Amino acid sequence: MITHFDQKTNKKAFEVNMTKPIYGTFAEIGAGQEVARRFFHVGGAAGTIAKTISAYDMSFSDAIYGKSSRFVSRQRLEEMLDHEYSLLIERLDEKVGTERTFFAFADTVAARSFKTKNESHGWMGIRYQSHPKTAPNDIIIHVRMLDETNQQQQEALGIVGVNLIHGAFFKRKDLKAFVASLLDDLDSTRIEIDMIRFSGPDFAMVDNRIMCLELVTQGLAQAVLFRGDGEVIQAADLFYHKPLLLERGSFRPVTNVHRNMIECAHAMFLMEDELNGEQPEILHEITMMNLMSSGELDLQDFLDRVDMLGALGRNVLISKYGEFYRLVQYLRRYTDRPIGLPIGIPSLHEIFDEKYYGNLDGGILEGLGRLFKKGVRMYVYPTKDEKGHIIEAASFKVDPDLRALYAYLLENRFIVPMAGCNLEYLGIDSAKTIAKLQNGDPEWEKMVPPKVVEIIKSRKFFGWKG
Repeated sequence: MITHFDQKTNKKAFEVNMTKPIYGTFAEIGAGQEVARRFFHVGGAAGTIAKTISAYDMSFSDAIYGKSSRFVSRQRLEEMLDHEYSLLIERLDEKVGTERTFFAFADTVAARSFKTKNESHGWMGIRYQSHPKTAPNDIIIHVRMLDETNQQQQEALGIVGVNLIHGAFFKRKDLKAFVASLLDDLDSTRIEIDMIRFSGPDFAMVDNRIMCLELVTQGLAQAVLFRGDGEVIQAADLFYHKPLLLERGSFRPVTNVHRNMIECAHAMFLMEDELNGEQPEILHEITMMNLMSSGELDLQDFLDRVDMLGALGRNVLISKYGEFYRLVQYLRRYTDRPIGLPIGIPSLHEIFDEKYYGNLDGGILEGLGRLFKKGVRMYVYPTKDEKGHIIEAASFKVDPDLRALYAYLLENRFIVPMAGCNLEYLGIDSAKTIAKLQNGDPEWEKMVPPKVVEIIKSRKFFGWKG
């Protein structure tokens, strides 16, 4: 329900309506025509809206936009934007194109259904001119609707749509402010935006990875995902019903330990009966805590890490999930297939430290229950202690009151000692490697895979000067 006029969102809709050059169409599938409705509600919409359309029936939608394998998808959104913007230019450009900045807004969403309780999410975007007769820009976002009722989700969707349209025209020169404005009159308990992509002449210099990182740093998303080629993607497109093998680390830089850990875990994961020969999706995850370990976010350092992993063909997840059980809960949104987590002994110490579960009523028992349910296995890479003794999962020591629990997890293969590890690598860590790299000590080259050496030198990552 649209409430009083002094909401930021209603003022934004009115400002758009009162800005004469702005003129376009709305195409909305799912959750009603909530975005267009707000522009009608505040008054003056005749100066803004050329057409609204809502093709709910799949046959009608396919007839207009072409057949699509998925009704709620980025592909369908882009087909809608292509069709509606082309029609706008075809029918109006010659007549009023010199005095209008045209736009086509579209969304395709699956709001809460009376019949099912599938995830409520959708794609939303705008194609628009910043000035008359110029080439258009695109802004696309993926939203998750977290409200409990269909009506609340419709309201939230309408607010985000207005914020997106207003921001495209009035905040495009300050993209940090644009991102923050997407949740005006909302908060992250109602809407999560986990993907954003800018394209077009006005955004030629924009790095979409940095803009997606803004979603996480400003609290609009808990995690964002980059494909190996640097393209920003939505998690469901990569993870949906796939087994996953995820390695968490700083990757500053990727060392021989990182490579050996993922290779050994991959070999063991493939032998699990549940996989039945299926290849897992491999990804590397960096937490925001790790990115901000120095106290502030270094964007160049972030890009160096993502570019290095991308050059190795790896997908990269950036998340706010410090605890492993929260990371697994996130992955379980998208897949019910097995999940493998290669970890080191230091991470195992954290997992069995009860202070990380103080927010759970059931404490560490509840946290580990959430972590290891539904086909999750941890493959533990060994390490050396200060005296040079090798510590592995089987000899790992936990507090006395957790010994029986740890023995149960070990015996039932929730925690698995990693086999086939190269023990020569156990003295390598990222901090020592980066120190040698930055101090000009050539020994760092022995600590990382040859391909990583080549990438760091050719692109001068992490301050390497040669």
